[in-house]
Amino acid sequence: MSFEPRFAIVTGADSGIGRATAVALAEAGMDVGITWHSDEDGAEGTAREVRELGRNAVTARLDTTDLDGCGDAIDALAQELGGVDVFVNNAGRGDNGPFLEMPLEDWRKTVAADLDGAFVCIQRAARRMVAAGNGGRIIGVTSVHEHQPRVGSAAYDAAKHGLGGLLKTLALELGEHGITANAVAPGEIATPMTGQTDQDPHEVKRPGVPLGRPGDAREVAAVIAFLASPASSYVTGASWPVDGGMLQMGPQAGSHIESDTWREADKQ
Repeated sequence: MSFEPRFAIVTGADSGIGRATAVALAEAGMDVGITWHSDEDGAEGTAREVRELGRNAVTARLDTTDLDGCGDAIDALAQELGGVDVFVNNAGRGDNGPFLEMPLEDWRKTVAADLDGAFVCIQRAARRMVAAGNGGRIIGVTSVHEHQPRVGSAAYDAAKHGLGGLLKTLALELGEHGITANAVAPGEIATPMTGQTDQDPHEVKRPGVPLGRPGDAREVAAVIAFLASPASSYVTGASWPVDGGMLQMGPQAGSHIESDTWREADKQ
């Protein structure tokens, strides 16, 4: 089967990793559907960048906690684009607070946004890929916390672990249709989510990261663009850390911590 992606949907593409990904896929020759939750102007800015590259861009609001409506939003975008060959599940939210003090409402909101909504949206995109019979690419943006937990992020960690597991299962079930499913697991990336909007990560020191700095959203987008391409045809069920080596520092970092500040959720 020859896979030639023409249409991509990137959720949460109004800023950060999503925006960089939408532009990277447009550079690769795809028309792009762009979703936003609260920043419509940001989504329109992304769409302008895509159109400047000569590709079509359409935008839609997506709330992944709206489990009855988020799938319809994906269907509408795919219909307007003309199809969906690549689906990048990037939208999500974080949390920060001790497990013992976490209200159930906060837990449910994070898990709904990062896992339940992802299930609904990915399922809608996958059904269209199977029906079209041209193969496809499903890529979920998880986190290094898909692999290693973080103090104060119980719901986020659980949801990202779950999303990683879902994608592995999809690799098994959808492979016969020529559809691959992979995760990309960013470390600290200079984006609005980490409070580093428009900051050059090369100017920020992170001694505990082997490469010594946070990542750039375009560095994550480059890996996603590879996984969305024909070149990744034999890659499925994998999770790709894009973290500057952060995950390799577990025992090393643990043996060099000299205070208990890491136990405090608001210090992470």
